[in-house]
Amino acid sequence: MIWLMFMMSIMTIILCSIIMLLASLLSKKSIHNREKNSPFECGFDPKSPARLPFSLRFFLIAVVFLIFDVEIALLLPIVIISQWSNIMSWSLITIFFLMILLVGLFHEWNQGALEWAS
Repeated sequence: MIWLMFMMSIMTIILCSIIMLLASLLSKKSIHNREKNSPFECGFDPKSPARLPFSLRFFLIAVVFLIFDVEIALLLPIVIISQWSNIMSWSLITIFFLMILLVGLFHEWNQGALEWAS
């Protein structure tokens, strides 16, 4: 049984490696020159660089929003599960989860990640 699982794992790793190798070989551009790699602006040289600097503050706020959005999605089933579980264990788990959320929120607040303009 273990030998079969080992062989299946090895076969899966080999198959994934082959697919990744083929994808990287087939997706490469064969011709590299300055004109094809530059952004297209009606045949003229670009006025400004195509890659503008990205605001790290905006990225951090987006990540914090995404984390708390996922945590809210995890909180919604807690209300539904309360009907089928022990009220003591349900309360402890809910309070523990909410405390983790609050500690994370206060940490982000103290680090200044929630300030949009500074």
